[in-house]
Amino acid sequence: MTTSHQPQDRYKAVWLIFFMLGLGTLLPWNFFMTATEYFTNRLDTSQNVSLAPADPAAPSPARSSLSAIFNNVMTLCAMLPLLLFSCLNSFLHQRIPQSVRILGSLVAILLVFLLTAILVKVQLDALPFFILTMVKIMLINSFGAILQGSLFGLAGLLPASYTAPIMSGQGLAGFFASVAMICAIASGSELSESAFGYFITACVVVVLAILCYLGLPQLEFYRYYQQLKLEGPGEQETKLDLISKGEEPGAGKEEPGASNSQPASRSRSIKAILKDIAVPALSVCFIFTVTIGLFPAVTVEVRSSIADSITWGKYFIPVACFLTFNVFDWLGRSLTAVVMWPGQDSLWLPSLVVARLVFVPLLLLCNIPHHRYLAVVFQHDAWYIFFMAAFAFSNGYLASLCMCFGPKKVKAAEAETAGSIMSFFLCLGLALGAIFSFLFRAIV
Repeated sequence: MTTSHQPQDRYKAVWLIFFMLGLGTLLPWNFFMTATEYFTNRLDTSQNVSLAPADPAAPSPARSSLSAIFNNVMTLCAMLPLLLFSCLNSFLHQRIPQSVRILGSLVAILLVFLLTAILVKVQLDALPFFILTMVKIMLINSFGAILQGSLFGLAGLLPASYTAPIMSGQGLAGFFASVAMICAIASGSELSESAFGYFITACVVVVLAILCYLGLPQLEFYRYYQQLKLEGPGEQETKLDLISKGEEPGAGKEEPGASNSQPASRSRSIKAILKDIAVPALSVCFIFTVTIGLFPAVTVEVRSSIADSITWGKYFIPVACFLTFNVFDWLGRSLTAVVMWPGQDSLWLPSLVVARLVFVPLLLLCNIPHHRYLAVVFQHDAWYIFFMAAFAFSNGYLASLCMCFGPKKVKAAEAETAGSIMSFFLCLGLALGAIFSFLFRAIV
């Protein structure tokens, strides 16, 4: 290998590791949401009886008060810690080592899901089960926020294209969860057995993510960009020589431990960094505000117009809503690995982000029964599927572009801070979207 240029990412190993870390970030939570019916059925069940999947065509049984509020409380317990810890991570990431934040979060999420899998086989009264479930949701999203912010900050140290695999892995997580939901319906298995499978699968994925992260420092391509954070781009060739010889890049230049404080001393204030990345940060916030405002609160209320097809009616929401959204969201996220248009300084980017507001009336006017204020304009299933595909693709592509561009608008030493700030605005968009979902649902 020559030392006149930066090392190559052999076999795309670093890219694949970031993809796996992105998958491990959201797959556990997606499986948790997929098992929502298991939680509500268990709350409705006072005795240890069979938890067979409910027939969508059958009348809904009487729901307990805890079951009725489960989804609303779950959203609250998920979004508030997500937003709070994303904010804290933006300020504290320089004080807590990266490995502690990432590995600690992965291990904590693993332990929570192991406990959740065990509790599938343990009978608890409704109230203790409800409280314990909400505590687990808060823990998962607290550590998930730290993990996500740290990963985007870590990817911000690498070329812009290395944020794309995180976004792509997160998109694929939703696809896996949707397929698991459809397979569970097709198999007719009990909800408890399906949920146990979800949680064990999540544990396996988290373990794989931990192993991938532990292998990351062994790759020369990754070590090269880690040192750029400490010494700046002007030191690239000298640092590459040291790396290729297996020496410490900072040897003979600074005291042990000085490198830990150097990035902080070189970095500007968070307010100054935020000013530089304001456009992509506000854009990604707006993207997810629109997306979560409609999906799934509004989109799951749409019903198939094919009234005589009982089978399609049972699969309509899992396929037309969840599977369609997750497939096209993943395709949009993955496309940024091939093409990144418009550019980071182009006015087209914020313009396209704002243009996504068109999906609000389009989806609200689909075939939602019991309209109070709006008429059904797009009744046929094909309209709904087309709108969902475009809605999801634009979400994945534009959000991924914003997350890639944000850290590249600042100096290398500030890229990790910028990535953490971008993650905070992403979570802020999720929280605002959850609030607007009540408004969008109310005006249907």
